[in-house]
Amino acid sequence: MTTIPESHRDLLDAQVATLATIGGDGYPQQSVLWFLAEDDVVKVSLNSARQKVKNLERNPSCSLLILDPANPNRYLEIRGDAEIAADPSYVFANRVGAKYGVDLRSMDQAGETRVVVTLRPRRVRTWG
Repeated sequence: MTTIPESHRDLLDAQVATLATIGGDGYPQQSVLWFLAEDDVVKVSLNSARQKVKNLERNPSCSLLILDPANPNRYLEIRGDAEIAADPSYVFANRVGAKYGVDLRSMDQAGETRVVVTLRPRRVRTWG
């Protein structure tokens, strides 16, 4: 596993990141989302009905981009393969919600579920 350089580790505290997945048509799909970072692992809570989850189930290759809010010419890109795990009790979703002051259950429709997507860096690119 690749590590994130100290020079850009502060970006793991950013409020949002952009996740790029590969759609069924072979083109990238990008979504801005909330995330949590622990060491060199980034995790997101996603509603399992969303297209990005379907994309990751079909092709786990993805990229997460975090822009520096104070300097958009500085960024951290993490490329890797997503690992998807069920979160039926909202244990991880509650942790994400706590960071953002939101109950993620309020964003889901009846019968929908949540998954935890873990991205372990295989390649890290930085700029700025």
